[in-house]
Amino acid sequence: MLVLGGLAAAVLVFGGAGFAWWRGQQGVEKTENAFVQADTVSVSAQVAGYVSEVLVVDNQVVRSGQLLVRLDPAEAEARLSQAEAGVSAALASADNVDDRAALETALIGQRQAAVESARAEAAQSRAELARYGQLAARGFVSEQRLETLRTAASRAQAAVAEAQAALQAERRSAESLGSTKAQSLAEADQGHAAVRQARINLERLQIHAPAAGVVGARAVRIGQFVQPGAPLLSIVPLGRSYVVANFKETQVGAIRIGQPVEIRADAFPDRVIRGRVDSFSPATGSQFALIPVENATGNFTKIVQRLPVRIAVDPDDPLAAALRPGLSLSVEVDTRAPGGASFAEAVAPGGQRAAR
Repeated sequence: MLVLGGLAAAVLVFGGAGFAWWRGQQGVEKTENAFVQADTVSVSAQVAGYVSEVLVVDNQVVRSGQLLVRLDPAEAEARLSQAEAGVSAALASADNVDDRAALETALIGQRQAAVESARAEAAQSRAELARYGQLAARGFVSEQRLETLRTAASRAQAAVAEAQAALQAERRSAESLGSTKAQSLAEADQGHAAVRQARINLERLQIHAPAAGVVGARAVRIGQFVQPGAPLLSIVPLGRSYVVANFKETQVGAIRIGQPVEIRADAFPDRVIRGRVDSFSPATGSQFALIPVENATGNFTKIVQRLPVRIAVDPDDPLAAALRPGLSLSVEVDTRAPGGASFAEAVAPGGQRAAR
């Protein structure tokens, strides 16, 4: 009887513990399909050129703005000198136009004086022709002399027309200098823009770190020719990592934003890292695949889908900075704890952000 009593007591103890464990698990959603991620920055060149210096090594910690790579500046400096020479030439052309304008002003004055002189000579020729015409009518002047005076008067009048035409041509030439100067100034502005672009390209030969972090995937080497946009290296901002846990669609209904999360990394099996639910993905992982699943054709087999849930790591946790992107994790969300918006409520505009 004592043995039977002991067995009954043991069954009750273990049964109660099992029931308590089962009840506790009812308020926890867990998954091992979780990984560490970070907003990794890919560093690339903005201009083409040959690499002259690489100032960082793999796994080196860098600060924001630190010089990482330097490209050969010879070609860029030559283009800058060419652009500056173009500006100087355009400004010299504009100054030349000013000099020509001053000369044209003097020539216009000269042409104006020539017109006045021609008019005076024409008036004198007409007066002589009129006087000698009266004398010829009385028979005091020969017809040949009168004809000579008529010819001189005609030449004087033609000289007036010629002087006026020369004056008009000089004025039009002066007017055309305005457009010539405007063109030279426009070329100078274009040259200034080319100088600014050349200086920008010269500055871009020095590639700086866009963010603080650790250098990884370094593919740049000295002497290498790089093209704009080609990845040179990556910077991983350690200490600002987050977790993406892929929960089954049957699990996310009980999860709310802000609920506490226990994170266990395979790299630290005996340690618990604290976090909280941050947001829900707008679609399941299959929808972001390179070739999304198309279920509208052929036979259909229902497969439970997984929804990525972003989990923010507690920045005060001692292991927060030790999490490296790509590490596999297991996470447990305490769905009994109060939280903000649920999965259904977070789909409203601003729902996820407002709940944080």
